[in-house]
Amino acid sequence: MTRDKLVIATRGSKLALWQAEWVKSEIEKIEPSLKVELNKIRTTGDKILDVPLAQVGGKGLFVKEIEEAMLKGEADLAVHSMKDVPTALPAGLHLSAICKREDPRDAIITAAGKKSGTRNPEYDIINDLPRGARVGTSSLRRICQLLNRRPDLRLTNLRGNVDTRIRKLDEGEFDAIILAAAGVKRLGRADRITAILPAETSLPAIGQGAIGIECRVDDGFTNRLLGNLNHEETSICIRAERAFLERLEGGCQVPIAAHAQLENRTGSAESATLFIEGLVGSLDGKTIIRDSLRAGPGEAESAGKTLAEKLLSEGAEEILKEVYGQNS
Repeated sequence: MTRDKLVIATRGSKLALWQAEWVKSEIEKIEPSLKVELNKIRTTGDKILDVPLAQVGGKGLFVKEIEEAMLKGEADLAVHSMKDVPTALPAGLHLSAICKREDPRDAIITAAGKKSGTRNPEYDIINDLPRGARVGTSSLRRICQLLNRRPDLRLTNLRGNVDTRIRKLDEGEFDAIILAAAGVKRLGRADRITAILPAETSLPAIGQGAIGIECRVDDGFTNRLLGNLNHEETSICIRAERAFLERLEGGCQVPIAAHAQLENRTGSAESATLFIEGLVGSLDGKTIIRDSLRAGPGEAESAGKTLAEKLLSEGAEEILKEVYGQNS
């Protein structure tokens, strides 16, 4: 079966549109005769900008209306930032492709860095921030890890698109802000990055830096087309991270992080070793349970679940019970 048109559902933010337009261009390279349109959808997460995500439902807020559009036939596929996609998808939908990952790490942008015009993207500057510095982020994962290192920092809720967050920094509301490096780079704002935070300082969010494409399971035409956009190495790593998160039954209410990568690759992805690192932390950053393991790339999901089990046995279970108890 062939078609003459595909509709991509996407959020309307500048970053979401960049990602959707990129997927659109890649599809058009594969099928030049195919007409590809964007259906911009305003999600609940886009409407609620003055409240931390952890207080209003977390990840699903950015995909619910988009998934409904696909199930109604108003769109054929959806383009997501993988860190926004819940581990449980609606019946009838699945992730057909995960594209090659950008930099998965966090980036720090400081007001001082802008004024001086100096930047070094590979050093850890958390210890250089002044005492009591105002740092903008809405991520409990980032807050936990920063407070663990610097309990004196004043972590303040910061939401909105990349440009909005940088503008608030420039207007003096913050001394520094933390953003996903991938989004900053994709929007051509890499010149504003003061430093990239190493994973030792800020372990990334599950799926951060990767673009996922969701579609209907029974749509053979779209699935065959999207198979060309799947990046095997990234897919393996994202599957491991999402399995880790799924076993912990975690969401935005708990500081949870994980990052997987393939080591010692000599040919195909199957020749490499999968290394995955994860953590669970308390909301105040005083306690962080962190561990890692290595496995074969064909064991991505089981490796993620095994790592989650390790953390649970090392104290993460108590943290999760405490946080969910407070939120119940």
